[in-house]
Amino acid sequence: MTALHDSRILVLHSDDNIAVAACELAAGTQVQIGTASLTVREHIDVGHKFALRTIQPGEKIMKYRAPIGSATRLIQAGEYVHTHNMQSDYLPTYTLA
Repeated sequence: MTALHDSRILVLHSDDNIAVAACELAAGTQVQIGTASLTVREHIDVGHKFALRTIQPGEKIMKYRAPIGSATRLIQAGEYVHTHNMQSDYLPTYTLA
Protein backbone atom coordinates (compact mmCIF):
# COMPACT_ATOMS: atom_id res chain seq x y z
CA MET A 1 0.00 0.00 0.00
CA THR A 2 0.95 3.59 -0.06
CA ALA A 3 3.13 5.17 2.62
CA LEU A 4 0.06 7.19 3.66
CA HIS A 5 -1.32 4.40 5.82
CA ASP A 6 -1.80 4.73 9.56
CA SER A 7 1.31 4.04 11.68
CA ARG A 8 -0.82 1.87 14.01
CA ILE A 9 -1.15 -0.80 11.31
CA LEU A 10 1.22 -2.76 9.09
CA VAL A 11 0.38 -3.33 5.42
CA LEU A 12 3.38 -4.36 3.36
CA HIS A 13 1.87 -4.87 -0.07
CA SER A 14 -1.05 -3.50 -2.05
CA ASP A 15 -2.22 -7.09 -2.75
CA ASP A 16 -2.76 -7.74 0.98
CA ASN A 17 -6.37 -8.05 2.09
CA ILE A 18 -5.51 -7.93 5.80
CA ALA A 19 -3.51 -5.58 8.01
CA VAL A 20 -1.58 -6.33 11.20
CA ALA A 21 -2.14 -4.20 14.30
CA ALA A 22 1.07 -2.50 15.47
CA CYS A 23 -0.71 -1.58 18.73
CA GLU A 24 -3.95 -2.54 20.42
CA LEU A 25 -6.94 -1.27 18.46
CA ALA A 26 -10.28 -0.88 20.21
CA ALA A 27 -13.55 -1.65 18.45
CA GLY A 28 -14.68 1.47 16.60
CA THR A 29 -11.14 2.76 15.99
CA GLN A 30 -10.74 4.52 12.64
CA VAL A 31 -7.54 3.71 10.72
CA GLN A 32 -6.23 5.33 7.56
CA ILE A 33 -5.24 3.14 4.61
CA GLY A 34 -3.95 5.29 1.77
CA THR A 35 -6.72 7.77 1.04
CA ALA A 36 -9.43 5.58 2.61
CA SER A 37 -10.59 5.22 6.19
CA LEU A 38 -11.67 1.95 7.83
CA THR A 39 -13.44 1.26 11.12
CA VAL A 40 -12.12 -1.66 13.17
CA ARG A 41 -15.19 -3.74 14.11
CA GLU A 42 -13.81 -5.46 17.23
CA HIS A 43 -10.82 -5.31 19.58
CA ILE A 44 -7.58 -6.29 17.82
CA ASP A 45 -4.51 -7.19 19.91
CA VAL A 46 -0.98 -6.22 18.88
CA GLY A 47 0.27 -8.48 16.09
CA HIS A 48 -3.19 -9.73 15.17
CA LYS A 49 -4.90 -9.37 11.79
CA PHE A 50 -8.02 -7.62 10.54
CA ALA A 51 -9.61 -7.45 7.10
CA LEU A 52 -8.95 -4.41 4.90
CA ARG A 53 -11.98 -5.24 2.73
CA THR A 54 -14.71 -7.85 2.52
CA ILE A 55 -13.21 -11.31 2.01
CA GLN A 56 -15.39 -14.00 0.45
CA PRO A 57 -15.59 -17.62 1.74
CA GLY A 58 -12.77 -19.65 0.19
CA GLU A 59 -10.80 -16.54 -0.80
CA LYS A 60 -7.08 -16.52 0.04
CA ILE A 61 -5.98 -14.44 3.02
CA MET A 62 -3.02 -12.40 1.76
CA LYS A 63 -0.38 -11.15 4.21
CA TYR A 64 2.90 -9.61 2.99
CA ARG A 65 1.78 -10.57 -0.56
CA ALA A 66 1.75 -14.26 0.39
CA PRO A 67 -1.32 -16.46 0.88
CA ILE A 68 -1.46 -17.61 4.52
CA GLY A 69 -4.82 -19.38 4.42
CA SER A 70 -8.40 -19.23 3.21
CA ALA A 71 -11.53 -17.62 4.60
CA THR A 72 -13.95 -20.19 6.03
CA ARG A 73 -16.82 -17.68 5.92
CA LEU A 74 -17.57 -14.13 4.81
CA ILE A 75 -15.25 -11.68 6.61
CA GLN A 76 -16.29 -8.03 6.70
CA ALA A 77 -13.86 -5.11 6.35
CA GLY A 78 -12.50 -4.24 9.80
CA GLU A 79 -13.26 -7.69 11.24
CA TYR A 80 -10.72 -9.69 13.26
CA VAL A 81 -9.14 -12.46 11.14
CA HIS A 82 -8.07 -15.60 13.01
CA THR A 83 -8.86 -19.32 13.28
CA HIS A 84 -12.59 -18.69 13.82
CA ASN A 85 -12.97 -17.37 10.25
CA MET A 86 -9.92 -18.67 8.36
CA GLN A 87 -7.97 -21.86 7.99
CA SER A 88 -4.31 -22.38 7.26
CA ASP A 89 -3.67 -23.88 3.85
CA TYR A 90 -0.32 -25.15 5.12
CA LEU A 91 -0.73 -26.34 8.72
CA PRO A 92 -3.57 -28.13 10.51
CA THR A 93 -5.86 -25.76 12.41
CA TYR A 94 -6.76 -27.07 15.83
CA THR A 95 -9.80 -25.94 17.78
CA LEU A 96 -11.13 -26.98 21.15
CA ALA A 97 -14.45 -28.81 21.18
